Amino acid sequence: MAWLSRALRVAATCPPPVLGPRALTGRAGPTTEKSVPYQRTLKEAQGPSAVAQGPSQPLPSTANVVVIGGGSLGCQTLYHLAKLGVSGAVLLERERLTSGTTWHTAGLLWQLRPSDVEVELLAHTRRVVSRDLEEETGLHTGWIQNGGLFIASNRQRLDEYKRLMSLGKAYGVESHVLSPAETKALYPLMNVDDLYGTLYVPHDGTMDPAGTCTTLARAAAARGAQVIENCPVTGIHVRTDDFGVRRVAAVETEHGSIQTPCVVNCAGVWASAVGRMAGVKVPLVAMHHAYVVTERIEGIQSMFCPAPHIREITYNLTHLFIWCSDVSPQCGLRDSLHHSLHSQGMNMPNVRDHDASVYLRLQGDALSVGGYEANPIFWEEVSDKFAFGLFDLDWDVFTQHIEGAINRVPVLEKTGVKSTVCGPESFTPDHKPLMGEAPELRGFYLGCGFNSAGMMLGGGCGQELAHWIIQGRPEKDMYSYDIRRFHHLLTDHRRWIRERSHESYAKNYSVVFPHDEPLAGRNMRTDPLHEELLARGCVFQERQGWERPGWFTPQGTAPVLQYDYYGAYGNQAHEDYTYGCLLGDEYTFDFPPHHDVIKKECLACRGAAAVFNMSYFGKFYLVGLDARKAADWLFSADVSRPPGDGYYLAVGGAVAQHNWSHISTVLQDQKFRCQLIDSSEDLGMISIQGPASRTILQEVLDADLSNEAFPFSTHKLVRAAGHLVRAMRLSFVGELGWELHVPRSACVPVYQAVMTAGTKHGLVNAGYRAIDSLSIEKGYRHWHADLRPDDSPLEAGLAFTCKLKSAVPFLGREALEKQRAHGLPRRLVCFTVDESRWTL
Repeated sequence: MAWLSRALRVAATCPPPVLGPRALTGRAGPTTEKSVPYQRTLKEAQGPSAVAQGPSQPLPSTANVVVIGGGSLGCQTLYHLAKLGVSGAVLLERERLTSGTTWHTAGLLWQLRPSDVEVELLAHTRRVVSRDLEEETGLHTGWIQNGGLFIASNRQRLDEYKRLMSLGKAYGVESHVLSPAETKALYPLMNVDDLYGTLYVPHDGTMDPAGTCTTLARAAAARGAQVIENCPVTGIHVRTDDFGVRRVAAVETEHGSIQTPCVVNCAGVWASAVGRMAGVKVPLVAMHHAYVVTERIEGIQSMFCPAPHIREITYNLTHLFIWCSDVSPQCGLRDSLHHSLHSQGMNMPNVRDHDASVYLRLQGDALSVGGYEANPIFWEEVSDKFAFGLFDLDWDVFTQHIEGAINRVPVLEKTGVKSTVCGPESFTPDHKPLMGEAPELRGFYLGCGFNSAGMMLGGGCGQELAHWIIQGRPEKDMYSYDIRRFHHLLTDHRRWIRERSHESYAKNYSVVFPHDEPLAGRNMRTDPLHEELLARGCVFQERQGWERPGWFTPQGTAPVLQYDYYGAYGNQAHEDYTYGCLLGDEYTFDFPPHHDVIKKECLACRGAAAVFNMSYFGKFYLVGLDARKAADWLFSADVSRPPGDGYYLAVGGAVAQHNWSHISTVLQDQKFRCQLIDSSEDLGMISIQGPASRTILQEVLDADLSNEAFPFSTHKLVRAAGHLVRAMRLSFVGELGWELHVPRSACVPVYQAVMTAGTKHGLVNAGYRAIDSLSIEKGYRHWHADLRPDDSPLEAGLAFTCKLKSAVPFLGREALEKQRAHGLPRRLVCFTVDESRWTL
């Protein structure tokens, strides 16, 4: 018999390791059985000539929405469109439902994630598959509620889980932090010797791909939607309207065309190919993603509880008492946990050991074992003929998961492998899905790139995508999933997409620290001051491809080096990598070692002055005949100007592309005769803030900077070191200060002149870490840290930015007036804490 432990020992030898009971027959080589561990798939109904025989039903000539792809996202989107009342919705699948990547998915659903929005999305998926579909159709989707268990083998991981538990409480997700002894009682097969604790979520579970998707299709069809299988899409017809805007016109297939104004790309791994048909860039890569299914483990379900050393289980109103012969007599699991154990039939929960980068899924009387490795295999040439297919498992790649699996569940050391499951999955540069309307083409929506989480996020994201299509926006804050989060210069940059997707995959199970930065895809966009600041000790952050100052180290330079893929694929891992070491110091929820360095930057700004390079900001011009009308409609504040004037917009760099796309969409929808011009690459931006800023700048600028001559929130064209610049008296840190908007070619001489003038006044370089601290001290709001698309100005305490006292209409005015009339359900507030009393 060949065991998992042998695979670990001989991973680097040839021939590949022998795994599974086939060793008894004398066969050499690894197990050759490749099959998914589901009793039923839709593959069985797929004959070799099914596509050649034509579509499963006639194509309509027109449709209000055409969904491309019959996997989890396609079926969920169609279902929710139909449920929200959209008639004439059609789903086109080139083979059979689930035939791409959905059919082989592990189907795990974990309810807790670090984002409150994702918790809500996951909760909706769970409701759909565990309740709604069965009530609507009378069919069982295959949902199994056996619970989920997150493993913490260090203190930081346990702290992360405690935060997840707190978040779950706010959204009604039951969870419990367990001690090692309690974990052993819950999962007797587990080695708990190296654990700090675990997080148990009793209502997690697993989904069945075929059962879920066929039930979704039936429920959608009952509401008038159509599902057409065996109908490959061959093209997207695009028209250009009278204003020069590209719009979806029709979908071409091998069996005819469908006229439609709206297409939803849910093609998974094949989404990039569908995007190319329409001239839309879809930033994702295809990779092999694998798990193995073990042979039967004797009594695995009955082993769940009680364990051999447990002799009695009793409970009262407050505690579950587990009386043990060889551990502490009391394990303080709450009464609700006791009921959770019994309500799910005593099945073993699924396990995620993040630090070992491995998961264990209960599979009947066996386990599925999978994870995320540092050297995943890219699927370089994606075949459009690939359906219900699996790859041969590369044991050299997969074996790294075995050590962690055996350490966590030692019985696996002598458990054979029954089958392997290695199929394609799509992965994105930030490990977040791609959703929303593509900025290049109106009416073309994305619902793809789900990073092997399409089943568990499908319900929530399908609902939000349906809202997006119907009303032009989602109900929830979907900014992190919105395709417009990526700058257009990056969405077709092959190296950036590949590097960032690899790093996001490899770090999928890593602890999410507040100040982590990518090492992949760096130095894509640098401003004119990059080398100047690097020489002064700048430690850069990355936003939208831009390198922006994070903070300044006094210990020399810290350049960001070319991505080394963490030593994978034959690359030499960087040694003595200064930037990597400084980033490693950030991997804490406590203050990092350089906290006092950032503190000095903050204090210099409060006591003297600091200069901030903000050149990564988006800089746009809004010009044209209707510029004033457009500005009145777009902006909540009163920005009225004399007729004929244009507008200069400075937008936070991290959201510049999103803002650009939003403004462009509004201009198109309202048919304003004006133009939005992007000058972000042509201009730099230097901000000088602090009590000494006026004195310093008075030596550099040829203008009177007194309060009378240069009031707050005004701007002027002035000369700095002989160069024409735009000076704005603004502050985001609550101090006296100016921003200088400088032509690219003049950035270095203007910066050097400012630094020279500031030497005798205590001027220092400072970065965005200082800005974050300084602005929060003043209660200033940060986009997407404090403010999100689902917050209103009234809730955020920004009513002063809205021209509600005027009669001028603007986008969102009716919603604000309605909210003001009904009262605010919530408010964003800023608390200050007495430092002598707060504790961590």
